[in-house]
Amino acid sequence: MQRSTIILFAFLLSAIVTMAQYPNIVVGTSNMPNEPSICINPKNTSQVVAGANNDTYYYSSDGGFTWSEGTLNSSYGVWGDPVIVTDTAGSFYFLHLSLVSWAQWLDRIVCQKSVNGGQTWDNGSYMGLNGTKQQDKEWAVVDRSNNNIYCTWTQFDSYGSSLPSDSSIILFSKSQDAGVSWSPPARINIKAGDCMDMDNTVEGAVPAVGPAGEIYTSWAGPLGLVFTKSTDGGVTWPDSNVVICDIPGGWDFAIPGIYRANGMPVTACDLSNGPYRGTIYINWSDQRNGLEDTDIWLVKSTDGGKSWSAPKRVNDDPPGKQQFFTWMTIDQVTGFIYTVFYDRRGQAGVLTDVFMAVSRDGGATFDNFKVSESPFNPDPGIFFGDYTNVSAHNNIVRPIWTRLNNGALSVVTAIVDSLYVGIAPEKISPVPFSLDQNYPNPASDYTYFSFKIHQPAQVSLRIFDYSGKEVACLLNNEPMEKGKYIERFDTRSKGLAPGFYYFSLVTSEQSVIRKMIVE
Repeated sequence: MQRSTIILFAFLLSAIVTMAQYPNIVVGTSNMPNEPSICINPKNTSQVVAGANNDTYYYSSDGGFTWSEGTLNSSYGVWGDPVIVTDTAGSFYFLHLSLVSWAQWLDRIVCQKSVNGGQTWDNGSYMGLNGTKQQDKEWAVVDRSNNNIYCTWTQFDSYGSSLPSDSSIILFSKSQDAGVSWSPPARINIKAGDCMDMDNTVEGAVPAVGPAGEIYTSWAGPLGLVFTKSTDGGVTWPDSNVVICDIPGGWDFAIPGIYRANGMPVTACDLSNGPYRGTIYINWSDQRNGLEDTDIWLVKSTDGGKSWSAPKRVNDDPPGKQQFFTWMTIDQVTGFIYTVFYDRRGQAGVLTDVFMAVSRDGGATFDNFKVSESPFNPDPGIFFGDYTNVSAHNNIVRPIWTRLNNGALSVVTAIVDSLYVGIAPEKISPVPFSLDQNYPNPASDYTYFSFKIHQPAQVSLRIFDYSGKEVACLLNNEPMEKGKYIERFDTRSKGLAPGFYYFSLVTSEQSVIRKMIVE
């Protein structure tokens, strides 16, 4: 083992890391995929599962660096609106709409389960079947205190009908047996919407769990942004809803170059042990600043949904550009809020990038950063779906979005693992250490591990093979002072065969694992 103190190399390595994009990984390209959903398994963050319209599932066993895919099948039918969640046992659930035949179009919400990291799925269970109405735009969340699964969605009397007698409502159902069965649907909204699947339709109900088991959700519709909650596990719901604010221009709006766009809300609650535990957040997009200036917004409540903050603009660019298709999640270890959205700042015409924003102070401020490696040119004749998605756990973040290239759609994720994404150096609070990606990567004969110790610590640096077996130890609980360090590792002298490996830096207060490739 050698410790290099070559200042020039350290400077060059630092510059390379600073300029590097977050690696973009193509999850899938088959069947013009769109409207993707993604979920990290908190029990094993190397397992990541995703889904896309209409019936494609993807699974990764290496944290999202490589993917396999399959076609979802169920006797109840599979017809889009993919939602992926995972429970406390590490099982994944794929919720979606149904299509048995056109006579049975969107007749129920289906939930299929995988117990092997998304490789195979059971036939599923369902909720909402009543024989006459359409069930649409579902979302789900797992209560990690009791493993209950909660689902909310929109029911149409007759999808697309303009008759005043036909309406849309928000329904709720739960499973208390790991997806085997579901409770009878309960209506949770007071003011119904129409059935046109436009601004006056009630849409976008995304459930969230509170610290005492509360169930929160919000939706958009004729009243604007509306909120409700249950404090008894969904058994009862209030006989009135809270109108948070208006949504100027409605949730269904036009974006140049996009077949269909919307700004439906996403609800989440901080369950971390951080200072903002219990805060409820709602994220959406609207055109209150003009048709050419769609923006991303956030409101929050610190009193269980009784009162709400004024809308805060999440995107931090100057006025005049389009940001749309937002999604939000909370890292329930750190309490950090992550949003992902399409963004046209810095681009001409309809060229579109993908940005994220992170808040580490309970939504008071957001740091924006680009995650797409290059922009793409959308086509208004090609459907992108109705949402993006993002999953985060313990500083491992995986956004997912739809991209168009040469007339073909793909779904893409980015490897976002740094504690410092989007933060200017002067804003970084002291933490035990920061770890860069090894360089070069892929490595042939040698590679360098660069890290910075922010406070004195006992440090271990180890390398593991794909199965998790340790193959090398560079530092073993070694006392280290504050400073920048670079460790050289000779892959050939250690007999490392070509393939994927992991390296970890560990102290008593923090651990980070990254992936490396040996050629």
